Amino acid sequence: MPNPFTEEHEAFRKSVRAFVEKEMTPHGLEWDRAGIFPRELFKKCGELGFLGINHDPKYGGSGLDYWYVTAFAEELARSYNAGVNMALLVQSQMATPIINEVGTDEQKREFLEPALKGEKIAALGVSEPGCGSDVASIKTTARRDGDDYVINGSKMWITNGTRADFITLAVRTGGEGYGGISLVTFPTDVKGFGVSKKLDKVGNLSSDTAILYFEDCRIPARYVLGEENEGFYSIMTNFQGERLVGAITTVAGMERMVEDSIRYGNEREAFGRPLMKFQVWRHKFVEHLTGIEAAKRLTYHAVDVFDRKEVPAVKEISMAKLFAGDLAQRVAYDCQQFFGGMGYIEETPIARMWRDVRLITIGGGTSEVMKEILSKLYGF
Repeated sequence: MPNPFTEEHEAFRKSVRAFVEKEMTPHGLEWDRAGIFPRELFKKCGELGFLGINHDPKYGGSGLDYWYVTAFAEELARSYNAGVNMALLVQSQMATPIINEVGTDEQKREFLEPALKGEKIAALGVSEPGCGSDVASIKTTARRDGDDYVINGSKMWITNGTRADFITLAVRTGGEGYGGISLVTFPTDVKGFGVSKKLDKVGNLSSDTAILYFEDCRIPARYVLGEENEGFYSIMTNFQGERLVGAITTVAGMERMVEDSIRYGNEREAFGRPLMKFQVWRHKFVEHLTGIEAAKRLTYHAVDVFDRKEVPAVKEISMAKLFAGDLAQRVAYDCQQFFGGMGYIEETPIARMWRDVRLITIGGGTSEVMKEILSKLYGF
């Protein structure tokens, strides 16, 4: 497989790595324990162009290809803080791409541009207490009232939810099923909106994940993204970008876990020799390096198809997320086991990576949902 990264890509990667290692990595444990990270990090990333890599330059983006996004996502893994990484990727690759694609000039000026600068925090509001991947079943309603919509309902699992300035929000504007769903840009300073609860998660601790409620929230009809009742298709398209960055960061995270383990194994001695001199571990890491290489090639193929935009990349992305996500559970388990007691304390990054990686087979569509999508694509 030819190297997809040019000298320009690698120069960009170098700048991301320098930023991550200076501004993020030293604070990984601190931010997890605080359950949040400074809002200022969004601003710093916006100033460096990290939030608008592949967005329209007219609204503050850089208009670059998806390989730049890939380099950015891969280098984020060096932060050893999946919660921060998720929050930044929600801002740049989950909540804003659909505004970039179908938003009006007014919507882009009001929501997209400040989000890319890091001046406004964005969230994506699709999942609800009663439905996640089953988007066609959402119940949050938006009733037309003159030139406004009146919104009632709730959302759950919303990253950046406790401090978002706006939400790219899925609502039901029509009848039951996928045909009655729309997307709107929703500013959170609207009367009737509130945060019910910040969720106490197993991992990704520095990411604020919330349950939100909407009680007779009134927004202007001009905030509808695209056409009314056609939001389902936009959500499904948007899911592909979400799942793809999930696969990219998972592969990069596995690389970090194995590299750190091998380094530790060459330094730590037991029974008179370095841990890496024990055949059982040499073979185990060779197996994982082979699997990681396969996951990377599968993911890079998905990036290539997605970036060219010639055909939908649903199959490729679903496979990449499924394969990388399931493999990561085994890699994280074995790497933590290799560290022994040191792998069970939070000061050691592998402990935090082990708990955080559990989300990849659940969030953004479970592994079972990926299998169901693939089975339908293959016609059985």
